[in-house]
Amino acid sequence: MRWLYAYTLLVCLSVGAAAQNDATPQALPSWADIHFQATSIGQTHGAFNSPYEGTNSLPPHRENFVSLTSTLFLTLRAGAHWEFVVNPEIAGGKGFGNVTGIAGFTNGEIPRVAAATPTLYLARGYVKTTWALGPDETAVGSGANGDPGALATNRITSVAGKFGLTDFFDNNAYSHDPRSQFMNWSIMYNGAWDYPADVRGYTVGAMQELTMKSWSLRAATALEPTEANGPTLDWRVAKNRGEVIEYEQRYRIAGQSGTIRTLGFLNREDGGTFLEALRQPGTPDVIATRRNGTAKYGFGLNLEQAITRDIGVFGRYGWADGKTEAWAFTQIDRSLSGGVSLAGRLWRRPKDSIGAGAVRNYLSGDQRAYLAAGGLGFIIGDGRIDYRPEAIVESYYAYQLNRMTTLSLDYQHIANPAYNHDRGPVSVYSLRVHIEH
Repeated sequence: MRWLYAYTLLVCLSVGAAAQNDATPQALPSWADIHFQATSIGQTHGAFNSPYEGTNSLPPHRENFVSLTSTLFLTLRAGAHWEFVVNPEIAGGKGFGNVTGIAGFTNGEIPRVAAATPTLYLARGYVKTTWALGPDETAVGSGANGDPGALATNRITSVAGKFGLTDFFDNNAYSHDPRSQFMNWSIMYNGAWDYPADVRGYTVGAMQELTMKSWSLRAATALEPTEANGPTLDWRVAKNRGEVIEYEQRYRIAGQSGTIRTLGFLNREDGGTFLEALRQPGTPDVIATRRNGTAKYGFGLNLEQAITRDIGVFGRYGWADGKTEAWAFTQIDRSLSGGVSLAGRLWRRPKDSIGAGAVRNYLSGDQRAYLAAGGLGFIIGDGRIDYRPEAIVESYYAYQLNRMTTLSLDYQHIANPAYNHDRGPVSVYSLRVHIEH
């Protein structure tokens, strides 16, 4: 994998250097919008205390792995109301222990796929409609799959097709994008929201949003995978599907903007339950208890608040019922996270940023008992457990090399990986190269 990282680094730096000499981008027609991104993350962790190992334990020896994603964001517009979005994407690389052994995994760019070879697939392909509810407009900037120019301040938006639910839900200005902000799964998102998605993080569904001047309400229905963290989606919508709703309130305090989001979800999936698995003789196996239409539900709270124009804070709390196995994201039943983001204007580097955050992840009593008896989920399971909350601290510095290229150094410290006090702690060091245009 060293060749992949070296090659990606060379390409990123070369393209970024070329962009530095071409400060004026070529104009596109108003009906088309094209953007591009490429991100490579190299990560390493050293040896750590490990008196025993199970099937899904993080390997206790040194590991060095690299991930790569490259995405083309293409938007075509038809009139004032219709947009067609297509995002072909390439992803490759590996994660520690084949992405096992830590519930709040360390690299938000890595999927749990069997092959490390870069693979081309369709990440997004959807139709978007926007209808104004009045004459007032709000200026918006152009970005990946974004809306250049202005949008109606009050509007109704609908999306149908293939997308990621996290494109529209659980957003946060300071912690939502592993390509430029925090990389840890449970800091960049609400770790307890088992959002419907295939193994690469995408699903098929429909989303509707009502946006008013100071608030928004959005809801979606989406397909679940056919198996836990699987690559194919389950089209039996009458039996298995995910539902999510989120209310967003925007406000200002002392002239500084803030947002509170409240999210609720209800998933129906071909899942198993921990208590039923524990009733089995021998080592419990949640797979043997799977039933179509099994319900999993929960909620999340999400806060972002600007302190000054260069300092912002964020926080999330997530809760899931803890009875049913994780199906699409990760094994977290409760999660509390927060942090701070600093813009580089404070030290005369206006495009740089610093972030520092922390999260504590928890398991329900049912899932603790299941793991203690030797049960496995799709991402954790040491064979036994001396339970403690999984505690993670992450910090990064993002340095803008030129107009297109950003280099980031990132450090993560994981205490009680996979909720097991017998193992760890683990220190993870990362180098991220990101280009976008």
